[in-house]
Amino acid sequence: MSVYSCLVVEDSPMMRQLLVFALARIRNMTVTEADDGVAGLKHLAATKFDIVITDINMPIMDGLKLIRRVRADRVHKDTPVIVITTEGSSEDRQRAMSLGANAYITKPIQAPQVIATVKELLKMNA
Repeated sequence: MSVYSCLVVEDSPMMRQLLVFALARIRNMTVTEADDGVAGLKHLAATKFDIVITDINMPIMDGLKLIRRVRADRVHKDTPVIVITTEGSSEDRQRAMSLGANAYITKPIQAPQVIATVKELLKMNA
């Protein structure tokens, strides 16, 4: 039985809590939380994650810069990245996807959509 690890990078404690709660519904999923891109990079330097979920608008380092750094990282360059953000314009979506995001979800989030996207990207059976 596989154990999957997820890094959630989100500056809003309430949103992080919602994501952690949703991800807890996925069997064998461990979740690590970071409140900005720099904290996320520190976790990525110390641990191999199976998937990263990030917001775009965060202090210190935003999610787009984080995606760029993830894609440049030898260990995590192929790790799926999901962007969850309030930025709903097609330009923002294209920018995130062109940097290497695998999925783009706009807030407010729906737990089933987050769970389905994570399972799809990790190729987990339903």
